[in-house]
Amino acid sequence: MSTSVTRPKLAVIVANGITGDSRVQKTALAAAKAGWDVTLIGRSPSKKAEHSWFGPVKVVRLPVTDRMERRVTAKSDRGGARARLTQLGIRDRATLDQLRDAHRAWVREQTARIGWIGSSPVGGVQAASLKAWVRARRSAHNFRVRAYRWEQRRKSVKTTGDWRQDWPALLDLDLAFGPFIEDLAPDVIHANDITMIHTAARAASRLRARGHKCAWLYDSHEYVAGIEWAKPQMRTAFPAVEREFIGKADAVVTVSDELAKMLQDDHKLPQTPAVVRNAPIREVVGAATGRVSVRTAAGVDEGVPLLVYAGWIAPDRGLATVVEALVDLPEHHLALVAGRRNAGLTALQEQAAELGVRDRVHVVPYVPQHEVADYLSSADLGLTPFHRIPNVENSLPTKAAEYLHAKLPIITSDVKTLAEYVRTHGVGEVFTAEDAASFVEAVKRATADREALQKNITEALLTDLSWEHQSEVLMAVYTKISGLKPGEPLADFSWEAEERKVAKADAKQVEQLDKGWRTLGPTPIKLGLGPANYAGQLAAYATAVTRRREDVSAEVVKHRIATQKHDYPADVYIDGAALKNLDVQLELVQRTVRRYTHLIADAFRPVFGGLNGGSIEGDLAALQHHRIKVALLAHGSEVRNPAKHRERNPYSLFLDAPDGYEETLQTLSDRNRRITEEAGLPVFVTTPDLLLDLPMATWTPLVVDVEQWACDRPVMERKRPKVLHAPSARWTKGTDRILPLLEDLNDRGVIEFQLAEGVSWSEVREMVLDADIVIDQFAVGAYGTFSVEGMAAGKPVVAYIDEDSIEACGVTPPIVNATPQTLGEAMERLLDDREATARIGRESAAFARKYHDGTATAVALDSFLTK
Repeated sequence: MSTSVTRPKLAVIVANGITGDSRVQKTALAAAKAGWDVTLIGRSPSKKAEHSWFGPVKVVRLPVTDRMERRVTAKSDRGGARARLTQLGIRDRATLDQLRDAHRAWVREQTARIGWIGSSPVGGVQAASLKAWVRARRSAHNFRVRAYRWEQRRKSVKTTGDWRQDWPALLDLDLAFGPFIEDLAPDVIHANDITMIHTAARAASRLRARGHKCAWLYDSHEYVAGIEWAKPQMRTAFPAVEREFIGKADAVVTVSDELAKMLQDDHKLPQTPAVVRNAPIREVVGAATGRVSVRTAAGVDEGVPLLVYAGWIAPDRGLATVVEALVDLPEHHLALVAGRRNAGLTALQEQAAELGVRDRVHVVPYVPQHEVADYLSSADLGLTPFHRIPNVENSLPTKAAEYLHAKLPIITSDVKTLAEYVRTHGVGEVFTAEDAASFVEAVKRATADREALQKNITEALLTDLSWEHQSEVLMAVYTKISGLKPGEPLADFSWEAEERKVAKADAKQVEQLDKGWRTLGPTPIKLGLGPANYAGQLAAYATAVTRRREDVSAEVVKHRIATQKHDYPADVYIDGAALKNLDVQLELVQRTVRRYTHLIADAFRPVFGGLNGGSIEGDLAALQHHRIKVALLAHGSEVRNPAKHRERNPYSLFLDAPDGYEETLQTLSDRNRRITEEAGLPVFVTTPDLLLDLPMATWTPLVVDVEQWACDRPVMERKRPKVLHAPSARWTKGTDRILPLLEDLNDRGVIEFQLAEGVSWSEVREMVLDADIVIDQFAVGAYGTFSVEGMAAGKPVVAYIDEDSIEACGVTPPIVNATPQTLGEAMERLLDDREATARIGRESAAFARKYHDGTATAVALDSFLTK
């Protein structure tokens, strides 16, 4: 990367979010490999710019407003005198809905009055009059609604032929991208697709006006004039913007010979556009073998015929024909590789349910562009069932090349270019578009002849359809239009780039929490830990294990939840909302199955997001398939049995639980204990009381940084000792049962009582270090993290300890054991004999060092951490 200042600059721009756009990503990587200094610019999903690295490529996602779109729309919405008359004060659809509801409410009230009046002996005339009034108002209301809809229909089809008026969102894109590109001052701008053509043209021209030589090329991914655009304005705007700017480009490239000829003819171009097919990277095919596959992601067994479709899902892609055909293909399953859920996917699932084939239609997520071929290779046949529309008739789609590199014969509709290619090379079967019966016959033929069709997928064919070969054309175009030669090719380049974000102030808290473990590397045992990391315990376990074991490296993954108050150290943070996204789920699969030998899964939460359901149980099959040793770790309420806890603990926290909470936890703990019993995996618990719920488990004591908590401040030397209680939630600590006593002691001047609620972790820590006595819980029956931290700081800790849990682990902590009823007596003893109380503090610190510095925990995990 140090040579980047000497390399010519290339800006690759695209109006989407980049992720999932394999052509754009491979373009940027190929240019960087060849020696260009590449910045890949796309659209931000938020209102802020986002920065990251994609291998050697700088990635910037820019926020785009809709100000120009709203301005133009507002002008057209005024619509003149007629529109003001027909709209009758209705501003938008929301106002219309309010008007309709108001009218319905009025009608219901008046018709009810008619009923009341009509039952009166003298009410006949009044009722008739009111009925007439209701009919008149109803007629007026219906006329008003019809007038509004008529005007809206008229406006919806209005086009001007000026792309600035018909699709002003293009102006918003230029306002967002243009200034950034001009500040970057690239030597070449590569504009991907129709939505970037005007931005590239304007930016290059403005740079030239400043005296900076800048060339630009237009990469036409599709035949713009042949697309069935969703809105009339798009049908006029996009061809218009292409006509205006394509002739200004220094070069035009496209995806097929057929499309190149059409562009040249349509726009009278002096040269035929260069053809760069969107092909897979040949070098990396096979590198991802053994990782997650589309068959595994779909949950389809080996030997079951599996059809796969990878790409955008829309009605013109012909997938409704495929779903219909499944009725007559009872042994076949269908995998749909989808980047996100949309209306088209929902419609297909509903159709499948109606036809009784929903159990054979599987939605699986995208993978990084360099792994697509390997991902698909576990299927049997690849599908391109497109309708016959101009845009797809004249090019070889990307997915066709991906199928061939995956060694999948292709089932294609009779769209011109692809059908001819499949027939010529004998690599699949062709069916009549939108004809389910024809599709069924094609699938049956291909299934029967699959091996013969595979043999026709030759090395020569795959070399031609490789990105390495295709991108050579693109590199030559860059040099030709710029007159610049790239720098030295990158020596340490890899096509298997994965995007990594540039860290911002994700949380100032996290910046101060240093990771103390050996991060994942070339060790015999590669340990993953996730996804809850409650109280930072997984991070503490990772530190303890790697400190003791040279043969272990570790990675901590934290799935955040909305109610989380503190962040604890981890290698990877994933927001809970993102766990619903298919691409995020599959990224978790890859991170896990490709890189770990062992996994500690805590809190029974799924490690793959929601891919296989709401618990770890759904992920176990995939983990075991990839020979990852798995252990389960329980922290507390996810396995604690509320009914039995009530029986053995007269002060049980469930006596004070919020309504419905106990029932919810009972269901959760029943499920998780069942998983533990059926899975037969090693099980560990962080607190001794959980051994009563999981007798087969091993206690791995809570870990704290005893050096960080070590404190030499004197204890019990103040006239009024400081007594600290810090409940995370009052009902879980039994706070309300002990608060009156502690407040009374404070009011009488006996102690200085501090109640720490809603304060930061750092503030709580300082309060613990400054305290004389720490009061913990009186509802669980075991000591937790707060008790350990207090002991590590050398403070006497008071809490209620269940004797059964102490017996289960065989270790008695120096905690002052008290109940809500005996707390007063315990406090009196502690205050009367201050030297003895201080001695308890010293014993507590020694106990914490012996059992909770991580050594005992690492020893307990030794039996699991074997090869």
